[in-house]
Amino acid sequence: MKRVLILAALGALASSSAVVAQEVSVERGKLVSIISGCHDCHTAGYNESGGKIDPEAALKGVPLGWQGPWGTTYAVNLRLEIKDMDEDGFVEYAKTFDAKPPMPFYNVHAMPESDLRSLYQYIKSLGEPGEPMPEALPPGEAPTTPYIVMAPPMMPN
Repeated sequence: MKRVLILAALGALASSSAVVAQEVSVERGKLVSIISGCHDCHTAGYNESGGKIDPEAALKGVPLGWQGPWGTTYAVNLRLEIKDMDEDGFVEYAKTFDAKPPMPFYNVHAMPESDLRSLYQYIKSLGEPGEPMPEALPPGEAPTTPYIVMAPPMMPN
């Protein structure tokens, strides 16, 4: 009898976890944006504040360049990026887009659809999109903004 109760409790826990993971909501989208690292690069001041989200700056991008062999890239303004997308369009985009480093686009591709829908709702809930970030630059073109050099390691002779 004890074993049956334990199995029933585990089953209930597993099914409630599955329900929570599939919930689509602005609140879930905010959590997804935090645990997936979206704010790390796309929200000015997030890292410096120890993870506090400024609603005015949330996911509007950061004009700090990331320079490497691919050129210089910037964390785009996600609010502006999805401004004209509907939820289904965002899910399709999120499952198929490609990006240059350091954006880990493959992590976004792996997100469950419910998390993508929640992320979309959260981004849309943030309000006015704001201004675009600088355009990516090709290799050899000098940025006019601050930037971080991401050089491959040098191997000793």
